[in-house]
Amino acid sequence: MKDGGRLQAAIEVLDDVEKRRRPLADALKDWGLSHRFAGSGDRNAIASLAFDALRRKASLAWIMADPSPRAAVLATWVQTWGRGIAGLEAALADPHAPKPLGPTERKRLEADPQTLLAEAPRHVRADWPEWLDASLGSLFGERSVEEGRALAARAPVDLRVNTLKGTREEALAALAHMGPVATTLSPTGLRLADGGPTAKAPHVPSEAAYQDGLVEIQDEGSQLAALVAAPRKGSRILDLCAGGGGKSLALAAAIADDGRIYAYDDDKRRFGDFRDRIARAGATSIELRPPIGPDPLRDLVGTIDLVLVDAPCTGTGTWRRRPDAKWRLRPNALADRMRDQDGVLDDAARFAAPDARIVYVTCSILREEDEDRVAAFLERHDGWHLVDPTTRLAPDLAEALERFVTRDRPGTPALRLTPATADTDGFFVAVLERGRPA
Repeated sequence: MKDGGRLQAAIEVLDDVEKRRRPLADALKDWGLSHRFAGSGDRNAIASLAFDALRRKASLAWIMADPSPRAAVLATWVQTWGRGIAGLEAALADPHAPKPLGPTERKRLEADPQTLLAEAPRHVRADWPEWLDASLGSLFGERSVEEGRALAARAPVDLRVNTLKGTREEALAALAHMGPVATTLSPTGLRLADGGPTAKAPHVPSEAAYQDGLVEIQDEGSQLAALVAAPRKGSRILDLCAGGGGKSLALAAAIADDGRIYAYDDDKRRFGDFRDRIARAGATSIELRPPIGPDPLRDLVGTIDLVLVDAPCTGTGTWRRRPDAKWRLRPNALADRMRDQDGVLDDAARFAAPDARIVYVTCSILREEDEDRVAAFLERHDGWHLVDPTTRLAPDLAEALERFVTRDRPGTPALRLTPATADTDGFFVAVLERGRPA
């Protein structure tokens, strides 16, 4: 396919997403099945165009004075991808391309986008849903647009080095052909080089370092959340919302596989290939607990030293990876997640031993799901208190993370990471301990 055909395909895919309110991945899959002539390079370019158009859906609609998928794709080609008007016109000369530019489209594309956006409302400049603007504006204040634009950028590919199998230096050497660099904050993280909008994403699972268990795919923010949990060797740990198991695997490495980690999720389908990942990582300390029976964890009540609550949430911190989810999110979904979060925190307290800690984690940037849920838990449960999330960390890591610790509102101190501040996905981590504060 030529560029014009790719532009048209991206428009068609976004039309499907808009009309059927479905995930972009599903629309791309269906398009590929019905257009089998498209090669892998074509499919990659079409997906990149569609994802990048959705990242800046609000601001591109304002710039073009047109909310249509066509306008978003054309503006992405010219501005985000830097192909310019001449490059767009060359692409539109293809008989399979969208129709030529109209006079209004040309005028908007030729104008300075920052000038056009100068009078736009904050939610447009930040590229987030209007109904969330009051909440996010209250949280971020003068940094709102900066935070929103970072959430609308592309996400890097991060890896966690499995220290049960080797060192970061060994992983850097094994993956040298992929151009990895050490992550800034996580002492066990690697970040792969960005190949640009049309480059194929690196296929890490085909690498020997992955197949041998030396590395796992995991955002640096998720790695830091597991490190802040600070599990101790020999302890009993419950990963209460384990999902695919990324944090369980990180915890197993943190305790050098010395202890017991019970990985549970109320939907066993979320485990996916978790058993294979456990075997590949050499993490014998992990025991999967599927949701079988009326109370599958009753033998763990009151016995757990560390309960990790990687809570179900809106995923607003992952908008870089799932920009389509940003625009599908609705208030009722937020209300549902808040109820889920309260429920899982109450469950966590049931399993905690007398001197245990609960580590509450979300990949959300919404205060309603973060500080507010912690504050509500403390109101419902006597005997628990918040502790500084850097308390048990190695001094150099504690110092590096100190600037991300919030202390100015109920439900804090807590760790809050965002793409703009930490160059990670958005994460919130609060550490609760039972007993009297020190």
